[in-house]
Amino acid sequence: MSKRNSQAAKTAARERLRVEREREAKRAKAKRQIVVACSIVGVLAIAGGIGYAVVQANKPTYWESQKDAKVVAPAHTTGTDGTTVVIGKDSAKKTLKVYEDPRCPVCAQFEQTVGPTVKKDVDDGKYKMQFIGATFIDDKDNGEGSKNALSALGAALNVSDQAFLDYKAALYSAKFHPEETTDEFKKDSYLIKVADSVPELKGNKKFQDAVEKGTYDAWAMAMSKTFDDNKDGVTGTPGFVMDGKQLTADNQGTPLMTVADFNRVVGEALKK
Repeated sequence: MSKRNSQAAKTAARERLRVEREREAKRAKAKRQIVVACSIVGVLAIAGGIGYAVVQANKPTYWESQKDAKVVAPAHTTGTDGTTVVIGKDSAKKTLKVYEDPRCPVCAQFEQTVGPTVKKDVDDGKYKMQFIGATFIDDKDNGEGSKNALSALGAALNVSDQAFLDYKAALYSAKFHPEETTDEFKKDSYLIKVADSVPELKGNKKFQDAVEKGTYDAWAMAMSKTFDDNKDGVTGTPGFVMDGKQLTADNQGTPLMTVADFNRVVGEALKK
């Protein structure tokens, strides 16, 4: 082989090596650019995900949004947003305020034991009964049942006073009232099932639609606020007030959980 051919071969080899190095450099650069781009996209995606999570976390829940929603007040109510619910004969001179949370197990015990006495007293015109609904049990365990049941009570009240009283008794009954830790009342289907035990509400499409559509959800939140802002000093349920004074079985604040205690304390209050 001549020196010339040998030199040409070396030059060609060096050229091929240079071209290959340039290609490799371009591939490496392109790879780095892809990695950087993917990293940026990943960071943006993570940031976006965090941002979305923050927005979602700060976004008011459905029930919180109902605090500012337009209130549809049930029939048979008065006062601001229809939160004054008074049942009884006009001739009754005094009013017994009854504070209750739908999920409250002690309220259920009271209604099962003393509820019939309250109903008879109201029917007999001894006093009127004013209902104030609370939802603090939901707040305690991030539930929805108290609010949903209170809304359903609004739907029953829209039918009639009697439907309201009968439905309230059914919700608190031993047959239908769930354990406090079981948020059964959050299910519209369950609330409608309970309502089917009440003559005026059984198969009542207007009532059922109101429950399923949440017609009285904003009203329930307004009623709950009435409990939270009450001036009677009631902080738990069941609570009873007449003439601005809390009625309890003793000086320790024990609720009126027996017919005997209820008749004694309410009887004394009616005489004043």
